[in-house]
Amino acid sequence: MFQFVSRVANSAKSTVTATVQGASDVGSSTVGAVKNVTVETIRETGEFVSEAMDVPASVVKGSLEGVAEIGSSVVGAVKGVVNGAVEGFMEEGGSQGDAVQSSVGQAVHSAGELNATVGDTAVSSVNGAVEAVSNLGGDTTQALQDGVNAALNAAQDVGDEAADEVRESLRSGVEGAQDVIDSLNK
Repeated sequence: MFQFVSRVANSAKSTVTATVQGASDVGSSTVGAVKNVTVETIRETGEFVSEAMDVPASVVKGSLEGVAEIGSSVVGAVKGVVNGAVEGFMEEGGSQGDAVQSSVGQAVHSAGELNATVGDTAVSSVNGAVEAVSNLGGDTTQALQDGVNAALNAAQDVGDEAADEVRESLRSGVEGAQDVIDSLNK
């Protein structure tokens, strides 16, 4: 499984690096590239196996590493990266919940690893996931809940300070997140 995840991440990294270099709008230029990598990866595997949920996460991880490698803003690219991963995964038959949770969670983990602002990354990744689900006619309320939960869980893995930062950033930066967070605290 590690080999699979590594191959997907490296493919995404190469594609996004090539796409983003010289792009004036990193965020929007990544959506199509990331979506294509996700779709190609799923088609190459031929079927959904236990690693299926790792496809969006691996694509997000590699894409954000590629963005960071060329000196572009991870936070500036994350919305497009998550959007592309979610759309590509769902268009190829992956579940909305897996797509959102995997992509948003990995984006927050990657922000921690790449020393990017985890709060801003969480906001952009949740917004990117909800936008992707909306574009495909999915359940945006559920996408919001899944995205907020994934961001909070991933931030907790990064550390207590990151968890507090993400919670506050989501409350102020994502419409409806306050209600989701309040429902979790009950």
